[in-house]
Formats: sequence, C-alpha cells, structure tokens
Amino acid sequence: MSLQIFDSLTRCKRDFEPLVPGKVGMYVCGVTVYDYSHVGHARVMVVFDIVYRWLRRLGYEVRYVRNFTDVDDKIIRRAAERGISIEQLTDEMIAAFHEDADALGCLRPTHEPRATAHMQDMIDMIRALMAQGYAYRGSSGDILFSVRRFERYGRLSGKNIDELEAGSRVAVDEGKRDPLDFVLWKMAKPGEPAWDSPWGRGRPGWHIECSAMSCAHLGETFDIHGGGMDLKFPHHENEIAQAVCANHGGFARYWMHNGFVNINAEKMSKSLGNFFTIREVLDRFRAEVLRMLMLETHYRSPLEFSDQAMHGARAALDRIYELKRRIAQAGLEWAPGGELPEAFARAMNDDFNTPEALAVIFEHVRMVNKALDRDQIPDGDLQALVSMTEVLGIARESVTAWFGMDDVDVAYIQRMIDERLQARKARDYERADAIREQLRKRGILLEDTPSGTIWKKA
Repeated sequence: MSLQIFDSLTRCKRDFEPLVPGKVGMYVCGVTVYDYSHVGHARVMVVFDIVYRWLRRLGYEVRYVRNFTDVDDKIIRRAAERGISIEQLTDEMIAAFHEDADALGCLRPTHEPRATAHMQDMIDMIRALMAQGYAYRGSSGDILFSVRRFERYGRLSGKNIDELEAGSRVAVDEGKRDPLDFVLWKMAKPGEPAWDSPWGRGRPGWHIECSAMSCAHLGETFDIHGGGMDLKFPHHENEIAQAVCANHGGFARYWMHNGFVNINAEKMSKSLGNFFTIREVLDRFRAEVLRMLMLETHYRSPLEFSDQAMHGARAALDRIYELKRRIAQAGLEWAPGGELPEAFARAMNDDFNTPEALAVIFEHVRMVNKALDRDQIPDGDLQALVSMTEVLGIARESVTAWFGMDDVDVAYIQRMIDERLQARKARDYERADAIREQLRKRGILLEDTPSGTIWKKA
C-alpha cells in the first residue's frame, strides 16, 4: 500500500505523489514566541514529527520547515511587561520551545526561519499583490488584501464568503473596503518595532509571514502544509489567497490539520483558562508519556487530555520497558533490524494511523514475551519491535532511567540474583529467601519467571 494522506482541502484521502520524485517539501506553522508552549503546541510538534519520521523511513529526502513568529502584538506587550527587549524575549522563548520539543523526542526540522529574517520576502509578495490589484492601501495607511477578489476564498475551511462576518481574528477597520479584508502591512505606531517598506515604516500582518516564508524555503509550489485545526480559518485560508494570487497559482499540494486537545471534553483554550503548558505537564509526568498519549489517538481526531489518560499512557509504556528490562537481563541486545512488519507499514501508510501502528507494536511485545517464557531467542520479532518503536520515537530511555533506578547498583543486584540461584540449586532455600529479603529492604523486588529471575524497583 502506498502512502495516503487525508487532504483537508479536498476532504478525502489521496495517494501521496511528491512534486519531485524522492523529495518532499513540508511546511508547518510554528508558534508565536511570547510565552511557553502548551499541550496544543505539543500535539502539533509530535504529529508532524511522526510525519517527518515516516517520510524519511520511506526513503524520501525531506525538507521540513517550521517557522517562529517573532514579531507580534502579544510579543510587544509581553516584552514591555517584563521590561526586556523583544529580542531577549523571543530568544528565551525559542530556546524554551526547543527544550520542550527535544524532551518530547521530536527531531529538529531542517529549517526554522524567523519572521524578522524574511521581511524582504514579505514586502516582495505584498508588492506583487498590489501590482495585480489584489491588495490596496486603506485610509489608515495599512496595506490590505481584498478577499472578494479571490474567487476560491473559503474552499479550505468550507466557509461561504457571503455568510462570513468580521470576527475576533478579523479586525473591523474603518479603512477597509470590506470587513473581511485583512492586513498585509501595518503602519508603524510610536515605540513599536518597524521596518522600511515602499509604503512607509511598519511591520507585516500575521498571515503574510507564512506565505512568504514557505515559498522562500520550499518554492512557490511544495508538497505538504500542516498545522493545528484552529489555523484552518482564517490563517491558512488567508495564506492560500495571498500565495496563489501573488504567484499566479500553485502553493501547497496537500493540507494536513491535527485535531484539537480537549480538557474534560471541552476544547483547550487560553480564553477558557483550561490549558496547560508543556512544562507544567512535564513537572508531573515523563515527556515520553505525553508523546505516547498523542500517539494513542489518530492525529485528526480530538485528543482527550486528563490525568487518567496520562496514567494509561504510562502503563502502556511500562509494558514496553518491562520487556526491555527482560531483554537486558536475558543478555540480549535491544537493537533494530530487518523489515518493518507489513501491518505496521500498512497502518502508517494509511494517513499515519498511529493507534493501529501501536496495536502492532503491542502484539510484538506479547510475542517476544512468549518467546522469552519458552526460553527462546526472539531475534526477528525483537528487531522488528525495536524498529517500530524507533519510527514512533518511543522506548528511547534506558531501563534504569525509566524506572528511576539510575542510583541503583545493577552489578550488585545481579551478583545477589546469581548467588540466590546457586543457593536454590543447592536447596539452601533459607539463604535464597534471605537474599530476596535483603534486596527487598533495599527497594528491589524479585520475580521468578520461566526464563529466569527479573527485578524491579519497588
């Protein structure tokens, strides 16, 4: 089965055929760096990390671009509140973003452009839009995009342009010809950062940033554009309008959107006050548990976030790490190899169906455990299992780190287990029981299995 992607624009799964054979250009909308990233951002990070990993596994050379918006009203306000420069704030928040993404096991994109480094690209795109009559100067001096000039407006979001009204993210402005028109270039206000342009000093509107940066790094037409469901309208709708009009057609060939994160069945949002930063979650749970939670739900479906769900994800990972410990104690190597199981590849090729892929992983966990119970060496199944976990970016930690045993003297425990085994062979059960109790007092529990004695921290 070849890779199929659900395209948000056509609302159906489509066979993936890259523009250039063997190569993929992918752009994902990043964050506005005025604060720490939240769980909704974590979902975007993990979802498109999985897409990136699978495309590479399929043999594609992937150019993965994810931007940072580093000039914005929120950034300006936050820097002023903290009494620091905008550059200090954005540098700090980008570093924090990288720490969070790294903790979640996300690979770094090939390019991470900042908006402020692409002012000329934005100016050039706005100039092209004005030259073709798609943009105009409002009475306020701002440069605006004329939405009704683009006949395909609303196709991505499914909205009817005649029924749309100005909303919270489409500011009403007396200088507009139509309330749906949106800002391409804002004229400078006193004390705000500004750049020179043919229309005077100012800064770009939010939507033009991604249109310009994606085309600058990937060309006027590229393969995949992704982001959260909340960006579908108006941000991605506006991106399409700007890029297609400026470039005489083209732009992203496949659109991918991940579902919302729900807290107690209610969409997570800052306005409702029911959101958690990634850092707040990682104060209570391991980062890999949060990643696992993201994988347990298909990326297009709503994700239910709760302590109960996180504990369930932890329990699932414990099953893999318990096996990883058995493998180590059996003297076997936890290493990838061979071809991926057909069922796993089929799941991933079916629009990155990670829940189905996880089902294949846990079937292999069961098979490897059964082989160990029979005192067999599960080479092929084990190598396939490790390969699958690597694709999904899980089971990355050492057993001792996962179970909180970095401070445990593993060599001592193994000596005691070996001594206990000799005592049992000699029918010295009193000595064997004494060793078990000695280890228990040190917080180490022994479990006798058909394939040998294993241990874990109490």
